[in-house]
Amino acid sequence: MSDDGFIKHGGGRHEGPARTSPYPLSRLSAPHELVDVAREIQQADALLGAVTGGKLALIARQIRSLQEQARQVLDAARRDGELHRAACNFKKRPGHVYHLYRRADGGRYLSMLSPEEWGGSPPHAFEGSYRLEVDMSWTPADEIEDHGEAG
Repeated sequence: MSDDGFIKHGGGRHEGPARTSPYPLSRLSAPHELVDVAREIQQADALLGAVTGGKLALIARQIRSLQEQARQVLDAARRDGELHRAACNFKKRPGHVYHLYRRADGGRYLSMLSPEEWGGSPPHAFEGSYRLEVDMSWTPADEIEDHGEAG
């Protein structure tokens, strides 16, 4: 500090009460040096970087999850379309389970008879059983939940 009343930051002395001072007046206060301010900014930047990185990682996981859900929806739509295009000689009714078979020539058809109802020896290759839902989608028989069955 020089004798003309100015301290090293270039401003005049604070003339008011200590509580209104824009900088610490006590010898015990931490010094406000440019290096200290730079260190605080660096620490804040590091913390912000870590927080931002964590948030972006969460968003990336959510995007991967949504992509997987989209793949599942598209696979189900493809399967449902194939089942609706399979040959069928009866009116399909929601809530009923139908059985998909493949002929030797590659043609697919739906039947009301399960492989067991064919005596365990169906006339063509069995590909799976599906329940037709009200929204015209198909649920594989192994995914159907049995809600009212008591043993």
